[in-house]
Amino acid sequence: MVTSCSRKKDKFINRNFHALGTKYNILYNGNIALENGRATVDDAFTDNYWELLPVERMQLSDEILLPGQSKNADFERAEEKAVKAVQTHGMNIQGKEKNPQIDEAYLLLGKARYFDQRFVPSLEAFNYILYKYPASDKINEAKVWREKANIRMENTDLAIKNLKRLLEQEVLDDQDLADATSSLAQAYINTKSKDSALTQLEIAASYTKKNNEKARYNYIRGQLYNEFGYKDSANLAFDKVIELHRKIPRAYYINAHLAKANNFDYENGNKLEFLEYLTDLEEDRENRPFLGKIYYQIAEYHRTNKSDSLAIAYYNKSLRSPTSDKQLKAFDYSILGDMSFDNSEYKIAGAYYDSTMNNMVLNSKPYRTIKRKRDNLEDVIYYETIAQVNDSILNLVNLSAADKLAYFTTYTDELKAKAQEIKDKEEARKLQNTGLKTIDEVNKGINRAEASSNQGKQQFYFYNPTTVAFGKNEFLKIWGERSLKDNWRRSDTRTISRNDEVINTLFTDATEEELFNPEFYIAKIPTDQKVIDSLSKDRNFAYYQLGVIYKEKFKELNLAKNKLQQLLKNNPEERLILPAKYNLYKIYEELNLSDEAEIAKNDIISNYPDSRYAELLKNPSSGLAKDEKSPESLYEKLYEQYEGQKFQDVITQSEKYISDFEGDPIVPKFEILKASAKGRLYGFEAYKEGVSFISLSYPNSPEGKQAQEIMQVVIPILENKAFVDNNQGKNFNVIYQFDKTSGEDINEFIKKLNEEIEQIKYFDLSSSVDVYNNTTTFVVVHGLKSIEGAKGFGELLKERKSKIVRPYFAISSPNYEILQRHKNLSEYLESQ
Repeated sequence: MVTSCSRKKDKFINRNFHALGTKYNILYNGNIALENGRATVDDAFTDNYWELLPVERMQLSDEILLPGQSKNADFERAEEKAVKAVQTHGMNIQGKEKNPQIDEAYLLLGKARYFDQRFVPSLEAFNYILYKYPASDKINEAKVWREKANIRMENTDLAIKNLKRLLEQEVLDDQDLADATSSLAQAYINTKSKDSALTQLEIAASYTKKNNEKARYNYIRGQLYNEFGYKDSANLAFDKVIELHRKIPRAYYINAHLAKANNFDYENGNKLEFLEYLTDLEEDRENRPFLGKIYYQIAEYHRTNKSDSLAIAYYNKSLRSPTSDKQLKAFDYSILGDMSFDNSEYKIAGAYYDSTMNNMVLNSKPYRTIKRKRDNLEDVIYYETIAQVNDSILNLVNLSAADKLAYFTTYTDELKAKAQEIKDKEEARKLQNTGLKTIDEVNKGINRAEASSNQGKQQFYFYNPTTVAFGKNEFLKIWGERSLKDNWRRSDTRTISRNDEVINTLFTDATEEELFNPEFYIAKIPTDQKVIDSLSKDRNFAYYQLGVIYKEKFKELNLAKNKLQQLLKNNPEERLILPAKYNLYKIYEELNLSDEAEIAKNDIISNYPDSRYAELLKNPSSGLAKDEKSPESLYEKLYEQYEGQKFQDVITQSEKYISDFEGDPIVPKFEILKASAKGRLYGFEAYKEGVSFISLSYPNSPEGKQAQEIMQVVIPILENKAFVDNNQGKNFNVIYQFDKTSGEDINEFIKKLNEEIEQIKYFDLSSSVDVYNNTTTFVVVHGLKSIEGAKGFGELLKERKSKIVRPYFAISSPNYEILQRHKNLSEYLESQ
């Protein structure tokens, strides 16, 4: 025994002593650890059956580990055992390994590193086997695992080349052949050669000895056949999965059934038989963990069969089923959103799309598609909410006092009945589920229990239901109803009863007495005429916007017609009447309602003969959409005035056009132009106020969204009004100040200044006239490169022929921006 321990003697007893110790001790424990780790990896991975499954069930992690660290303790232990086998039992004598188990140690080492997602070290271990043990009986297995590591490292072309050569040159054992062909299939899938992957997966499924792999390979084959449109072949592959039934995890079995159901031919298939097939899946108790998907498939059947109400019911059942499959929820919500959209229920559709995005990967392509749909509904939801709420309030306002009292009396009576019903059910549920009794019953029971216990043998008190019920009552008296969770004594763990929930959904600050009092609600109805007029005005504007949106964006002409017709019945403001009538005229034309279109046309021409709409109707081919009276033309002219620094005129005209065209989509453009002009004339605070107004008043327009972004990003940067050191600037200006009320001729001064500038060749100088405020104008010389140079330039002009002796000050370009932005000229001059 002593001599056999030596690793330096190449004798029969030494070789077999170390081989047996390696195999039945170290490698045995190492392989057990490896299998435990593989089971952990397998359990941690959740297959997404909505997409093509990966051939190997392993979730890759982006976590970066330091050298010596491991993601899984079992793989670390397996690696330690492999290293220990090499270090303590390796018999490397004269460059040759005499222990026939060491190659298996390196194979274990490579596998442990592979599943621990350290693919480069694992590749080294497999390559070492190929280099040092070319005659090993594990050589083919090592070659397969080496290519699996290459595939994980995205050396896909190399892996395909090596695996094809291995399959051509070697006769592999069944499991090695299955591993090689399945790995080759994954490589083909990675390179988009999915037709080649089909053949390899068929071989792998035929030769693997593991039922889980057989099911997986056949399921992937079915998915690939579906991608190619071969539904019959796909169903045959899914049938092979279904045949394994209880030999495989239930997920493969159920998803194979559902994949087959998805391939059902609705035109030629037996729909009644198919529905019975789906119903059997639904009613099988073993399928309860998968009811969400089953309900979804039944909903798809009803939707395809045009039974929308049944489809909606099953989509909702799918959503209510306990599941962690976010993609299933996303599909349910998305389809319900599409169905609501098709039914012109845009507000409901928007809510469904919101829920869809909550269950999708952020910024993924499907997410962006749903987000675009949701963004298109933003305006509709906003204005529909205003219209519905204000309509409801105004309807209540118009009721007589008696009708109001009758309405809310009926409402509060129903609320009382509902609250009492919920309370009764809650009490009954508590008594039924917990065995609680009334206090009198408990006291009587205790007396009986004491009498019986005195007569007979005493029992453990938890065996006495009466005593237990008393204890539960006492607990409720002290603690109230508590959730079964850690830290149950905390006040925020107290359970809210269903009755409380009903009350909380109405008025959070109201008492129960107020909630059941009709006068409480009547008092909330507005009576101030200004408030009522404001509600009516907002409601009418919402109706107009909805009519335009339905007409222009969604082409829902009937919906648009109804909204605009209702608007005209609501006695709207004068500014909305004419555009509403013109839009109705266009809708009547598109709906081929000739008589209504003619009536609307004559109405506009007769009652509004001087309007641009009347001109368009009289001369439809004249192109007056862009004439001098159109909002677009007026905006362009006003913008030219803004560029010409006529800021006060821009502000005045903008206010007029905003009033004239209120309701037109161009109004926010006038608002933002007015805010910019105010900022240039009055400074930062005026600009901030204008931008804030736009962001709040037009939140769904492009200008409103731009204003929101300015408020969040730009305004905090522009708020700083502290001047910086002039020497920090790169460009400098000389400023001459003029008072508009003085009557001085600025043009004459600029002419003299430009003549002097042209004679100075060593600087690239220019001049401009900048408005500072309503009373002050600056003449600015640009192009100087230092603050001293700017001051010197002003002194130089005093000595030149033109004798420009006017007072001036020098300033850097960054400080000039601050000066114009915050209108703090006096502060700057005092600091110099």
